Amino acid sequence: MSAGRKLFVANRGEIAVRIFSTCRRLGIGTVAAVGPGDDDALHARVADESVEVTSYLDADALVAAARSTGAALVHPGYGFLAERASFAEAVQQAGLTWVGPSPEALRRGGDKLEAKRIAELAGVPTLPNGTPEELGFPLLVKAAAGGGGRGMRVVERAEDLADALDGATREAEAAFGDGTVFCERYLVAPRHVEVQVLGDRHGTVVALGERDCSVQRRHQKVVEESPAPNLRDAVRERLAAHAIAFATELGYESAGTAEFLVDGDEVFFLELNARIQVEHPVTEAVTGLDLVELQLRVADGERLTGLEPGAQGHAVEARLYAEDPRTFLPKDGRITRLALPVSVRVDAGVAEGDEVGTRYDPMIAKLVAHADDRDGALDLLARALDETIVEGVTTNLPFLRWLVSHPAFRRGELSTGFLARFPPLSAPPRAVPHGWGASWRLNLPSAAELPPLEVEAAARSGGSVAAADGRVTAPMPGTVIDVRVAEGERVSSHQTLVVLEAMKMEQVVTAPYDAGVRSVDVGVGDRVASGAILVTLEAA
Repeated sequence: MSAGRKLFVANRGEIAVRIFSTCRRLGIGTVAAVGPGDDDALHARVADESVEVTSYLDADALVAAARSTGAALVHPGYGFLAERASFAEAVQQAGLTWVGPSPEALRRGGDKLEAKRIAELAGVPTLPNGTPEELGFPLLVKAAAGGGGRGMRVVERAEDLADALDGATREAEAAFGDGTVFCERYLVAPRHVEVQVLGDRHGTVVALGERDCSVQRRHQKVVEESPAPNLRDAVRERLAAHAIAFATELGYESAGTAEFLVDGDEVFFLELNARIQVEHPVTEAVTGLDLVELQLRVADGERLTGLEPGAQGHAVEARLYAEDPRTFLPKDGRITRLALPVSVRVDAGVAEGDEVGTRYDPMIAKLVAHADDRDGALDLLARALDETIVEGVTTNLPFLRWLVSHPAFRRGELSTGFLARFPPLSAPPRAVPHGWGASWRLNLPSAAELPPLEVEAAARSGGSVAAADGRVTAPMPGTVIDVRVAEGERVSSHQTLVVLEAMKMEQVVTAPYDAGVRSVDVGVGDRVASGAILVTLEAA
């Protein structure tokens, strides 16, 4: 792989900074795309050069920007247009090297329904999808072109289906430019385990181990680890074999992730993430490989023959976000102080003094701990989180500290229902295993326990509350995209009042009790700050 070329990253934040670090080591020049509001962003400051673009979602602008700087390669990162086949085609048609899967693989693998068909051809089991009548309730509404939790709704009752379909469709259209949704069987509390795959253009596909990503909020991951704990060897081997079979059937090249739900010993293919993942550092930690470098080598046509990674130790990643540690709603503000640990790998997207807004993902940094075993990795991560300081903006740091010290998490009792079983920042179980009593530390009041299917609703509604005078306020900054009530109307508890959107995801604000609507204080299209009055109620 020759040095001296330039690589343009069609992305921003933490992943752009991460890609630049590999390029710098390999002697490849770096060019940052700078979208609206990112003039002084960290990724723009650390690149060799930068160029403004109208949007990170404007393929033509991104290709033109890359060509204007003389870049030879384009890396899409994750999110935005990373899995858009038309963008990959535009890059290649411009005579640039696309660092990612082929447009055909993106097109076929990125459509969840087509991906399920490919999985079935490869002999990989999938969850059934169909009509609500065929599936029954609960079911899951999913965006066909989706990912990252966008365009996804859990539906427990038939009467909630219409709203869920409408909301998922809007969210999918906003995030992916494709509002197609479908219904799938819903598993209440499986494990979410994914396999890192890497393919070259000569037909070789290798599996680089699995990651457990079960602890999630809003269908988005917050902590990931490799290898997956408490997994039978037979299941681990089956996951790797299924991932390779799927990627081979697809003709996949570059880095990608085959995601699965594991329910006991049953394994179901979930979807393909045809890009590098946010959590790729835990795989790098246990394999000793640089996945970005391997992507670059594959893009240059090199073969993966002879690549035989071996797992060494255990790695855990925690995502530090600017968000409420209980509801996980995004928060904005300027970081007045930022102290990140030096004892673990840190992939940061911002620095002290930077502004965190709601235009883009509010990730601050990823902390990745690697040790000989899982207990050692978690101990190291816990110390690193204790050393972390963020001032000026609300973060999920209290939640992360709570999670990595939680007895059930430490025992590896993982599932997507973890935060339903143990609500964020709740007190530890009364039966604390031997050895944990002395080290448990929690100085926050208990959170109300919720049934599994209500956790998602609580996150999306922002835990709607009204002040003593009936004011219902915005739980987060965002844009009003729907107003469902009018002045003088009667509303019932949990009825939708207003729908907010931030970062391509919707948040439903509901009535906290039966009441009359005294006033509607916002309209569709209004930008509101956190705490802004949306609706004023008067109790019966």
